Amino acid sequence: MKRITTIIILLTTILFGSCKKSFLDEDPLDFLTPSNAYVTLNDFNASVNNLYNNVRSEFYSSGEQRPFDYVFGTDIVFDGQPAATRHTNMVAAYSPLSTEIPLTHWTALYKIVAESNTIISRIPASSMSETEKVSTEAKAKFFRAFAYRTLAYLYGGVPLSLEEVTTVKTDYVRASKAEVLAQVIEDLKFAVINLPAINAVQDGQINNLVAGHLLSEVYLAAGEFQNAAEAATVIIDNPNVGLMKIRFCVKASDATKNVYWDLFQRGNQNRKNGTNREALWVIQFETDVPGGGAVSTGINGSYQLERHFAPQFINFRLPGSNIQPFRYPVSDYTGGRGIGWAIPTKYFSDVIWESDFDNDLRNAPFNFVREFKVTNSSHPLFGQIISTINPPAGITVPRRDFFAFQSKITTPGDHPDGMFENKETLLLKASAGGTYADQYMFRLAETYLLRAEAYLGLVQLDNAAKDLNAVRNRSNASNVSSANVNIDYILDERMRELGSEEKRRITLMRLGLVNDRVRKCNPYYTDISPTYNLWPIPASEIERNNGAKLEQNPGY
Repeated sequence: MKRITTIIILLTTILFGSCKKSFLDEDPLDFLTPSNAYVTLNDFNASVNNLYNNVRSEFYSSGEQRPFDYVFGTDIVFDGQPAATRHTNMVAAYSPLSTEIPLTHWTALYKIVAESNTIISRIPASSMSETEKVSTEAKAKFFRAFAYRTLAYLYGGVPLSLEEVTTVKTDYVRASKAEVLAQVIEDLKFAVINLPAINAVQDGQINNLVAGHLLSEVYLAAGEFQNAAEAATVIIDNPNVGLMKIRFCVKASDATKNVYWDLFQRGNQNRKNGTNREALWVIQFETDVPGGGAVSTGINGSYQLERHFAPQFINFRLPGSNIQPFRYPVSDYTGGRGIGWAIPTKYFSDVIWESDFDNDLRNAPFNFVREFKVTNSSHPLFGQIISTINPPAGITVPRRDFFAFQSKITTPGDHPDGMFENKETLLLKASAGGTYADQYMFRLAETYLLRAEAYLGLVQLDNAAKDLNAVRNRSNASNVSSANVNIDYILDERMRELGSEEKRRITLMRLGLVNDRVRKCNPYYTDISPTYNLWPIPASEIERNNGAKLEQNPGY
């Protein structure tokens, strides 16, 4: 009985004692607030790392549609399964009311701007050393410039915000495109001076040459051709970089391939202590690594280039047989698990190669695949070659399940182990479709093409031809004469050299030539118009900005 009485007294004491405020008060040892989130170098590095992630998401990995807005609706591909999300019906695709194309990119790019501004605004009060402050500012200014450059190309003049926004703001107005580009140039000039050298950074990190490459491009957009040429020259003359002209790295011993093919083999994109000297900025993907983007169990987080750019061979049939001629999906030169959404225009797959079809390394059969061996042993034509150049009677080319494509959109024989249903036969799982390789954002071949464009603007056609031929000679293509150099030729050379690797819309919108090039090269998009040289300002942004008028682009 005495023991029970003691327990009751103890419980009563705890019960009534717990009701006191002091018992419930917490004394946290540490917590994160807006005032202490940006103090140390590690704090700022975490935010910079997120900027890398935001760039990768916007241009490569955000899903199966939006990264490909940079190629659909241009001169390079057309839609294999017509839908507004792939720019079929441009009135719907580019509607200011759409919650997809115009709004998604506007939001993602301004997110990069906002985080960059936060970093820049918080630097003065941080505990970083002066050297660390300058380096961090250079990184943030590069990413801000990268985002504003893209916004200016896609939308024209846009609101220019250069400081962290900490309260609600509804009175934005558009700066002119020239004002935006001037700010981008200012930021990039700071980045060129203060970012580390290319040989002092890890693979995938921005550096002074990356900033200089982008600076050259933006100078072109601003019409400053001499500055563009000079900025590009600094990069081209740097002893740490050079065009890759001899076989290198993974699979270099395969005598049936060439150096252009080497550039795109899995594991070859990065510099790796100077091995690939052509790479300037390579977007990193690591499979099954936290934060690496890609996983071997599905396509989420990967760059779904294979899925878009390879034919949907599972549906292909030859006349007179209902048997599938090609095994699918297979990790070979049928393209993995493609679904044929991004079909190359005939201009891309055929016309631009006419002068050097057989000798241009970039057009070799293993780089631009046009012939496919029947691999299903049950098919009557087993072992025979089916060609997009001379297709069998009754087969039209291109079509969603049969067209030529660049092999660099996939990784033949080199998918992750977890993506194979049967690695011995190279049969892939139904979850395949991602491209499991790091991706070039900038490489030196493009720097040469930027300088050629600058020389064209300066009417120095001989110099422009020299730069074009530097790129062409690497691939054993014949020289172009200065008399044949014009902006269309440069755009064609970009298509030959970069192709599906290029964010083509960035280039064409920078030049204001989306309408012209689509009309010339891509008859699929019959509703193209000069209006679509810019995207609209999203209607939702105009409506919420009720403290000032946010002007809409003409034609919308």
